[in-house]
Amino acid sequence: MSTRGKNIHLIGGSTLESINVIRNHSKLFRGECTRLIEDCSKSCKRLEDDDSERLDQRVQDIHFVKKELELKLEENILETDQLIALQNRVTKAIESCKEPLRVTLLCIEERNKPAEKVNDEVCMELLREADLTKGVTALMQRVVKQIAEQIRLNQSAKFTLEQDLKEKYEAQNLDSSCASMTPHSLINTEQTLNGKAVSSSSSVTPVQWGNHSDFNIAKAEQQKRNSISLRALVESLLAQTASDMQKQFQATSAAFQFNIKQLKTVKSHMEDQLTKVLSEFASQQRNRDDLLVAVTENEHFLSLAQARLDVRQQRPPKEQCHDPAQSQLLAEVGQLACQINKLHETVEQSEEQQRALVRCQLELQHNIEVKARLLYVDDVICGQLRKPIVIHNF
Repeated sequence: MSTRGKNIHLIGGSTLESINVIRNHSKLFRGECTRLIEDCSKSCKRLEDDDSERLDQRVQDIHFVKKELELKLEENILETDQLIALQNRVTKAIESCKEPLRVTLLCIEERNKPAEKVNDEVCMELLREADLTKGVTALMQRVVKQIAEQIRLNQSAKFTLEQDLKEKYEAQNLDSSCASMTPHSLINTEQTLNGKAVSSSSSVTPVQWGNHSDFNIAKAEQQKRNSISLRALVESLLAQTASDMQKQFQATSAAFQFNIKQLKTVKSHMEDQLTKVLSEFASQQRNRDDLLVAVTENEHFLSLAQARLDVRQQRPPKEQCHDPAQSQLLAEVGQLACQINKLHETVEQSEEQQRALVRCQLELQHNIEVKARLLYVDDVICGQLRKPIVIHNF
């Protein structure tokens, strides 16, 4: 073989060997690349599964907290509605006190007129009734303010819960969206979330995240307990005040009835007494007339005796004898004069008795008019004013 052919063979063999080495190396490299791709794929899949699992767990955590927040929000709304209804009841209770108080003050005014002003048991009960109604009204007005303040606190807790729920809802949607993301949907997601990355400085730890909602739930629960306690207190207060007002109203009505009965009895006795006084006055008038007649008769007899004495004075001097007839006439004149004086004194006493009877008559008539006026005020005016008033439970 020539030298030239030998060199070609050597060159060709070296080239083939080098090519085989390169090819084998490439083949090995491909195998390593395949393994690397497989390892990376498995690692990505594992990481994706871990991410999905943690995101799902996070979504469940948010869902659990969100359910608690929704429950507290529902309880808060229900409790606030009950407080508003109770506030309306208290407001109506305040309104329902106005008419009884107006009636009570009118009754006091009618009974305290200067001509018939009295200070009896009815007046005392009316004053107690007015004071109680004013006290209940003032108390209810304070209760309305307390309820309004509790409603404000409940609404503040409601606002906090709603804000927390809104954030939980957004976080749950975002985490759910993250959990459902795939490499194929990454492009659209990147476009959507472009520029919305959260700074790590604003992040909180899971403990802080849980504590925030726990604090909001605890705050709402505390306001719920305060609201329940306030409602129980107000309910008890409404029942007690209604009972107190009912008892006082009944006590005042009983005092009115007793006083009306007494007024009727006293007025009837006075009317009977007036009838007797008028009868006695008429009898005394007749007695005076009889006395005056007796005075006239005695004066006639006195004039007769005096005339007889005067006639006998005209007898002749020797006949001027102080005989029994003369003595009788003189004694008769003295006796008749004495009787006439006695009769005049008795007439004066009769007239004094008449004047006393007239004073009794006027006093009885005045007292009967007063009692009639008081009876009219208590039985008619106050009775008509108080009749429509019925104290019910608030």
